Amino acid sequence: MSLKIIIEKEFDNPLLSRKQINFKILHQRMPTPTRIEVKKKLAAQYNVDLERVIISKLTPKYGQEYTVGYAKIYDSVEKAMEIEPKYIIKRNQPKEEKKKEE
Repeated sequence: MSLKIIIEKEFDNPLLSRKQINFKILHQRMPTPTRIEVKKKLAAQYNVDLERVIISKLTPKYGQEYTVGYAKIYDSVEKAMEIEPKYIIKRNQPKEEKKKEE
Protein backbone atom coordinates (compact mmCIF):
# COMPACT_ATOMS: atom_id res chain seq x y z
CA MET A 1 0.00 0.00 0.00
CA SER A 2 1.29 3.47 -0.82
CA LEU A 3 1.32 6.58 1.32
CA LYS A 4 -1.96 8.42 1.65
CA ILE A 5 -1.96 12.04 2.80
CA ILE A 6 -5.11 13.39 4.42
CA ILE A 7 -5.25 17.19 4.75
CA GLU A 8 -6.74 18.04 8.13
CA LYS A 9 -6.37 21.83 8.08
CA GLU A 10 -5.16 24.22 5.41
CA PHE A 11 -5.02 28.00 5.33
CA ASP A 12 -3.30 30.78 3.41
CA ASN A 13 -0.94 33.16 5.16
CA PRO A 14 -0.59 36.14 2.80
CA LEU A 15 1.75 38.05 5.12
CA LEU A 16 4.39 35.33 4.80
CA SER A 17 3.45 34.35 1.22
CA ARG A 18 2.71 30.75 2.06
CA LYS A 19 0.06 28.09 2.55
CA GLN A 20 0.18 26.24 5.89
CA ILE A 21 -1.00 22.64 6.04
CA ASN A 22 -1.68 20.21 8.89
CA PHE A 23 -1.90 16.66 7.59
CA LYS A 24 -2.00 12.99 8.50
CA ILE A 25 -0.10 10.30 6.56
CA LEU A 26 -1.48 6.78 6.53
CA HIS A 27 1.30 4.21 6.04
CA GLN A 28 -0.09 0.77 6.82
CA ARG A 29 2.48 -2.03 7.08
CA MET A 30 5.23 0.42 6.07
CA PRO A 31 7.91 2.30 8.02
CA THR A 32 7.52 5.99 8.80
CA PRO A 33 8.02 7.92 5.54
CA THR A 34 11.03 10.20 5.09
CA ARG A 35 10.71 13.97 4.72
CA ILE A 36 11.70 13.70 1.06
CA GLU A 37 8.93 11.17 0.33
CA VAL A 38 6.37 13.42 2.02
CA LYS A 39 7.68 16.52 0.19
CA LYS A 40 7.38 14.75 -3.18
CA LYS A 41 3.85 13.59 -2.41
CA LEU A 42 2.71 17.06 -1.24
CA ALA A 43 4.41 18.78 -4.21
CA ALA A 44 2.58 16.45 -6.59
CA GLN A 45 -0.73 16.89 -4.76
CA TYR A 46 -0.52 20.71 -4.87
CA ASN A 47 1.23 20.81 -8.27
CA VAL A 48 4.19 22.95 -7.09
CA ASP A 49 7.99 22.72 -7.27
CA LEU A 50 9.64 20.48 -4.68
CA GLU A 51 11.84 23.35 -3.40
CA ARG A 52 8.80 25.41 -2.38
CA VAL A 53 7.55 22.73 0.05
CA ILE A 54 9.01 22.85 3.58
CA ILE A 55 8.19 20.08 6.06
CA SER A 56 8.39 21.56 9.56
CA LYS A 57 7.28 18.60 11.62
CA LEU A 58 6.65 14.87 11.22
CA THR A 59 5.50 13.00 14.33
CA PRO A 60 4.87 9.25 14.10
CA LYS A 61 2.21 7.99 16.48
CA TYR A 62 3.55 5.11 18.56
CA GLY A 63 1.65 1.87 17.98
CA GLN A 64 -0.40 3.43 15.18
CA GLU A 65 0.00 3.27 11.43
CA TYR A 66 -0.07 7.01 10.80
CA THR A 67 2.11 10.09 11.16
CA VAL A 68 0.99 13.65 11.86
CA GLY A 69 2.78 16.52 10.15
CA TYR A 70 2.94 20.24 9.43
CA ALA A 71 4.14 21.71 6.13
CA LYS A 72 4.38 25.09 4.42
CA ILE A 73 4.18 25.77 0.70
CA TYR A 74 5.73 29.10 -0.25
CA ASP A 75 4.86 31.27 -3.26
CA SER A 76 8.55 31.25 -4.29
CA VAL A 77 11.80 29.52 -3.37
CA GLU A 78 13.40 32.88 -2.55
CA LYS A 79 10.68 33.66 0.00
CA ALA A 80 11.17 30.24 1.63
CA MET A 81 14.93 30.79 1.94
CA GLU A 82 14.35 34.26 3.38
CA ILE A 83 11.84 33.23 6.06
CA GLU A 84 12.76 29.69 7.13
CA PRO A 85 15.59 29.08 9.63
CA LYS A 86 18.73 27.51 8.14
CA TYR A 87 18.39 24.29 10.13
CA ILE A 88 14.89 23.70 8.74
CA ILE A 89 16.11 24.28 5.17
CA LYS A 90 19.01 21.89 5.75
CA ARG A 91 16.66 19.30 7.25
CA ASN A 92 14.48 19.46 4.11
CA GLN A 93 17.31 18.77 1.65
CA PRO A 94 18.07 15.28 0.30
CA LYS A 95 20.95 13.56 2.09
CA GLU A 96 23.31 13.73 -0.93
CA GLU A 97 23.03 17.53 -1.03
CA LYS A 98 23.71 17.80 2.72
CA LYS A 99 27.01 15.92 2.37
CA LYS A 100 28.17 18.12 -0.52
CA GLU A 101 27.60 21.33 1.48
CA GLU A 102 29.56 20.19 4.54
